[in-house]
Amino acid sequence: MTESPRSPVRENESMAGHVSWRAGGPVARAYFPSDLADLAIFLQHLRYDEPLLMVGLGSNLLVRDGGFDGTAIFTHGALDTLRREPDGSFYVEAGVASPKLARFAGRQACAEAEFLAGIPGTMGGALAMNAGCHGGETWHYVERVLMLNRQGERIVRPPDDFAIGYRHVGLKRSSDEIFAGAWLRFPPGDAETASTRLRELLERRIATQPLALPNAGSVFRNPPGDHAARLIEAAGLKGTQIDGAQVSEKHANFIVNPEGKATAGAIEMLIGRIQAEVEEKFGIPLLREVRIVGSAASQSGLGREGV
Repeated sequence: MTESPRSPVRENESMAGHVSWRAGGPVARAYFPSDLADLAIFLQHLRYDEPLLMVGLGSNLLVRDGGFDGTAIFTHGALDTLRREPDGSFYVEAGVASPKLARFAGRQACAEAEFLAGIPGTMGGALAMNAGCHGGETWHYVERVLMLNRQGERIVRPPDDFAIGYRHVGLKRSSDEIFAGAWLRFPPGDAETASTRLRELLERRIATQPLALPNAGSVFRNPPGDHAARLIEAAGLKGTQIDGAQVSEKHANFIVNPEGKATAGAIEMLIGRIQAEVEEKFGIPLLREVRIVGSAASQSGLGREGV
């Protein structure tokens, strides 16, 4: 007899409490796996064409007010294994927060992992978008990854199986696989030096980013040879508001929800306004880093979009 998933499926789960913008519509179904094995079993029971939305800390995601007509899988707190392997690499599952890996690798006297402390999400998201900051990028350190397919099978893949770019990663061949974990390797370093570097990066984040307000991190990718924040500020958009959503006064590439009253629609409208005005004034298109999914219509008109 086939095993059954260990956790119940929640229906009509509001995403406002699961994303860092504190805004957004519901998902039709939500699953909080107990661990990697439980997630594999759950995937076996899913309809083959069910739209999936992988959610870590919700720091790079906006679900439109009409909601997402599919299943959201929440990895944080479930896919949480983190260990040093005998060969010196680090095995980390998709639900582990990126800063946790940065601290762990630093304590193990490894260098160059500190940049992960500046990524406010999980390693699943970092793998999916080749997240980076402070001169570091996730896939520069990836030796291989663990994938799960819709049959719940575990597949280990090398980086050569993926097309890896700036804030984008995809399998070269079409597939239904999701990131479950990865093995990363960092060069040897010094634990005290790593700790000092981590502290400096945290202090810089606090000084330059609106961490006290609901936000989703950097909204736009930096265009080649420039910075999105500089362009947005030069366009005179710092502080611009639409129905509670605001371009941060502290860092122009952040949109904040200061009073928690902005809808997903207001945030998306502000994103669109920024893109339109920057392109009109400078001829430079700004591409989003944040993922926007779902339908802008009423819940009865839920869309079929997935990520």
